[in-house]
Amino acid sequence: MIASRRRLAAATLILAPMTVAMLAAMPAAAQDAQPVRLIVGYSAGGPVDQGARLFSVALTKELGTSVIVENKPGANATLAGGEVVRAKADGLTLWFAASPTITISPNVMGKMAFDPARDLTPVAPILSYYNVLVVNPKEPYKNTQELVANAKANPQRLNYGSAGVGGSNHLGALLFAKRSGIEMSHIPYKGNAPAMTDVIGGQLNMMLDIISTASPYIHSGKVRAIAVSSPQRNASLPDVPTFAESGIDGLKGFDVGGWYGIYGPQGMAPELVARLNKSINAALAQPELRKRFKELGYEEWTGAPQKLAERGATERAMWASVTQGIVVD
Repeated sequence: MIASRRRLAAATLILAPMTVAMLAAMPAAAQDAQPVRLIVGYSAGGPVDQGARLFSVALTKELGTSVIVENKPGANATLAGGEVVRAKADGLTLWFAASPTITISPNVMGKMAFDPARDLTPVAPILSYYNVLVVNPKEPYKNTQELVANAKANPQRLNYGSAGVGGSNHLGALLFAKRSGIEMSHIPYKGNAPAMTDVIGGQLNMMLDIISTASPYIHSGKVRAIAVSSPQRNASLPDVPTFAESGIDGLKGFDVGGWYGIYGPQGMAPELVARLNKSINAALAQPELRKRFKELGYEEWTGAPQKLAERGATERAMWASVTQGIVVD
């Protein structure tokens, strides 16, 4: 008896990855397996979507079945998370999640539709990313020390933009300000792109942005890079110092970044999670994908599901201390 499409799709995930040649030799019914849905909580064209689409191509090769990216933006990406939480735990619906929804949103959203620690199954880490502080090139400060001195001499005069209240670049800049002892005004936008436009135009003094999306503007001279938020310098911006290199006491050990990870619905079978984790790590090891992620300024971060779960828990606790008094509807 011919198995149903859903059973075939689940079997495809549990079995070892198949090559295109093997698929071609299979019966037509088996080739018609349902694709894996990879849900992204942001609009097409942004850094999370870009990362998911690059990854989906590599994972398709490993699974032997199509991995289709679906964009479901809104509510700090919790709409996407809710879509996955409600899905069947069969491995056919996965979430390409960015860390702010897992670590920051539970601390700042008054009504979150699900609990990331309870309602999701961690499947695999994907990569780490860091931000870079950029300023309009006409600003007088050229490094962190000069920026901090300027801000202390002019309290609340400097402003910084972000993708919105409670976002990672809002809170990263807030943490920088607190640890360096300065006061700046926060100007929230609906996304990173319009904020960057106003930094370039001079309406904003500065912003933190993901290295992968800020790099083209840095290399073209439209903005000036002040510091990266990683513990070590980033390979794609080797001439840009870290915050920790500034010599400012409060910025010693400054390490504020984000990450992407794959989650599924709660209740996934351990055997299925293990098979998916193995295929995902194999996809991330493909030379083409590793090279492209490195070019974009991302850092490798792979491993077991527990690694993803532990980092999520640790950073939720960290951001709880930073976000006191911040509430996002």
